[in-house]
Amino acid sequence: MCVRDRMGPNPVWQAEALSGVMALEAGMRVLDLGCGTALSSIFLAKEFGVEVWAADLWVKPDENFRRVSEAGAADLVHPIHAEARSLPFAEGFFDALISVGAYHYFGTDDLYIGYCSRFVKPGGQIGIVQPGLAEEYETLPPPHLAPYWKWDFCAWHSAGWWRRHWEKTGLVTVELADRLPDGWRDWLQWNEACDQDSGLPPQEEAQMLRVDGGRSLGLVRVIARRTE
Repeated sequence: MCVRDRMGPNPVWQAEALSGVMALEAGMRVLDLGCGTALSSIFLAKEFGVEVWAADLWVKPDENFRRVSEAGAADLVHPIHAEARSLPFAEGFFDALISVGAYHYFGTDDLYIGYCSRFVKPGGQIGIVQPGLAEEYETLPPPHLAPYWKWDFCAWHSAGWWRRHWEKTGLVTVELADRLPDGWRDWLQWNEACDQDSGLPPQEEAQMLRVDGGRSLGLVRVIARRTE
């Protein structure tokens, strides 16, 4: 059954795309920032044996703890209620920070990477994956997407934009910034599966992805290390 949280593409698929290029090891402390329904946190804990703090503003910790417990991961995943700009952690507490489908909601601020990176140990990794663009456009939306475009899509950016956005601070070194191969297809497949499972009329998002066909939209991934 498809868990439709209306928070973007399949979080487990996205977490898997991050974990494949990050150095995660059992016993590490990981912050899952904007974890939503904590599915990404559960995946990382069970797959790699990392201890995860599942932080979200919109989903209640009680709801996520039930999900975590049912998945048998209560000893490794700690759901908390937190605002991305007011995190209750000590500097350098985490070995890694990840954000799946959420970072663009708060991280386009020029100063945010300086704030969140301080919670990661020097040399620790930061990884994000989320909807993004193939390139930066002088004018938005691209004409073929005008019927579907919503104002908050302006937070979607290209991999190159995110690389520059982070590296200009000198606080992190970007190791990888790319578009996931066929990421738009995964995104579309998730929407189609959820629409079918819900029994409701198809969402506009799926139609937008079909019309675009990967020309402009996809999933963007960025991996960096906090400067020593």
